[in-house]
Amino acid sequence: MNLIGRQLFVQEIRQLDEAINLERASLYIALEEYPDLDVDAYVNTLDVMAAAVKDRLPSELYPLKILKTIQQYLYEDLGYSGNRAEYYDPRNSFLNEVIDRRTGIPITLSLVYLAIARRIDFPMVGINLPGHFIIRPIAEDMEIFVDPFNGGEILFLQDCEDLLVKLFDRRVALQPEHMAAVSNRQILARLLTNLKVIYANQRNFLKAAQASERILLLFPNAPLEHRDRGVLYYRSDRLAEARHDFERYLELAPLAEDAQVIQGILDEMPESG
Repeated sequence: MNLIGRQLFVQEIRQLDEAINLERASLYIALEEYPDLDVDAYVNTLDVMAAAVKDRLPSELYPLKILKTIQQYLYEDLGYSGNRAEYYDPRNSFLNEVIDRRTGIPITLSLVYLAIARRIDFPMVGINLPGHFIIRPIAEDMEIFVDPFNGGEILFLQDCEDLLVKLFDRRVALQPEHMAAVSNRQILARLLTNLKVIYANQRNFLKAAQASERILLLFPNAPLEHRDRGVLYYRSDRLAEARHDFERYLELAPLAEDAQVIQGILDEMPESG
């Protein structure tokens, strides 16, 4: 594990949520995987991209025109695209790789889009749709959304519902919480959750546990995350850490449906572990 990357990540997320720099925090996550990564160089790349968008903006700064300008630059000029062929490649969750390869998954392509929007003073927020991450501008009397994974397509509410039908092959009723803006910490947690799941599916339990560790830095009292990290530690033969997380899970969620299962695992673990 790259300790410098972890220390920088902790330092960044100790701030108030609105003060967290999303792209720096995301690059600090990548720094653990890529120890030689030059964070400032990638931040500068985003600066340059935003400057190019600013030069292309029309004189009349209507929200839709701004979105169309970003869309054309990112997806037509630079060729960014959603990585459908290798969706579960962990590189799609590292912002440096997404910038270098110009492809990624919804959350990381959203990070690129949000970084540009922030630099041109066009505030946007993340929207945690079930199974898909999108963004929207903060504009009064405008209910429009952007899908960075699908070419920066501009969506309206009905389009969001249709998107979920395609994802789940059934009608999913949109709830108000589905369309609510998410915090910077929630965005980072979703990014890390993707990594955790990918590595766990690859049976790389140590790297999955490291992703879980960072989620708990963001949300220290998340019961399910303590359970998940406990399982990952257990599968990595880090029994002392696993015991601590299982005990913490039962403390936070004593009435959980799987509480007896977790207690059973604890009972079978050696006391020294």
